[in-house]
Amino acid sequence: MKKIIIIALSLAIIVGFLWWKFGPNLFQKSGPKGPVELTYWGLWEEEDLLRPLILQFESQNPNIKVNYVRQSSVNYKSRVQTQVREGTGPDVFRIHNSWMPMFEADLYPAPSDILTPDEFGKTFYPVAKDSLVKNSQILAVPMEIDGLALYYNEEILNGVGGQVPKSWQEFINTAIKMTVRDQSGQIQTAGAALGTSGNVDHFSDILGLLILQQPGASLENPASPQVAEILRFYTGFVTDPRKKTWDVNLSKSTDMFASGRLGFYFAPSWRAHELRVTNPNLKFKITPVPQLTASKPVTWASFWVEGVAKTSKHPKEAWQFVKFLVSAEAEKLFYQEASKIRLFGEPYSRVDLAGEMINDPIAGAFVSQGPYYKSWYLSSNTMDGGINDEIIKYFEDAINSTLAGGDPQAALQTVASGVKQVLDKYTKPVLVPTGK
Repeated sequence: MKKIIIIALSLAIIVGFLWWKFGPNLFQKSGPKGPVELTYWGLWEEEDLLRPLILQFESQNPNIKVNYVRQSSVNYKSRVQTQVREGTGPDVFRIHNSWMPMFEADLYPAPSDILTPDEFGKTFYPVAKDSLVKNSQILAVPMEIDGLALYYNEEILNGVGGQVPKSWQEFINTAIKMTVRDQSGQIQTAGAALGTSGNVDHFSDILGLLILQQPGASLENPASPQVAEILRFYTGFVTDPRKKTWDVNLSKSTDMFASGRLGFYFAPSWRAHELRVTNPNLKFKITPVPQLTASKPVTWASFWVEGVAKTSKHPKEAWQFVKFLVSAEAEKLFYQEASKIRLFGEPYSRVDLAGEMINDPIAGAFVSQGPYYKSWYLSSNTMDGGINDEIIKYFEDAINSTLAGGDPQAALQTVASGVKQVLDKYTKPVLVPTGK
């Protein structure tokens, strides 16, 4: 019996030693071979433009490799959302700041050890926090700041002895002077492109700006006398003989400005690149938008941001990359690289870089407006087939109805009903993943 006990103890010791030495490895999953690989979907930039940033990040983080893929803007919103939800999409992807209600459940919030809401608020303009931070969770970060600014043709403005307008009344007075008609009364040179939906590019952004500037007006509840007044003001640039500077039969506002036949033109920064390519000889500058009340400036923001997919297998590494993209060194490098192939790079999203750009005659206006930007779901050219496009259609119908002689207040009743339906559809509370 004693002999059996000794043998059993010896076997137990041997088995215990073998388990201690080799047992954990039998059940432990093999670690990743090589660096973590991230897929980054972009929209507008070629890979060559992003390559210097990616190489710099990879040199600082040799355990992470980033593969950039430029996507087509056609059906992009639905494509990226579907693939992210299926787990076959990118780790990092670009979306519009106004898309947060549609993407909250698809985004992995920033881990608190990488980026905190307090740090975010100190780094970027208030509109970024308003758009991208929900319930103290950071859903995405901006590599740029952009929105509406006022482009003006220097030669036309100087030709009438005009000054760059700061108020809407100054804008109207100067636009009237710049408007030139032929003998039949048809506009040949337009003073300002406002009043329609069909041939005014970014008309929805302009209308959003006017409503945000109007005391007592609400974009969420537009069936009000204040918004009706804005509709009359906007369409008055076509219908009011006292301030007519535009017409429904003119070419698109971007084309008119590019051809030197338009004095004032509202657009985001990226239009400047198109204008320079279309007409290298066009002399134009860009200034902040006119204000209704100088003491309470309001400007219109519309910009693209970077987010991390909820289904990413490497969310922490993805957020390390995203934070690098919005670092001061990365934004300056990106601006330098972009400036080699176009008029200028992206206007800096960081508050601490504003001083380096604010005096630029083209890009400076977009940065100088930074503290006063507001944003809503009337952003043009997002091609989202969702919250922006659906709400824009209601306001477009109201503009057309007013131009046709309809009552703005009646048209806005329909808009209000439509806006409520769209907001209910897209902005109801959704479950948001919790960052680790």
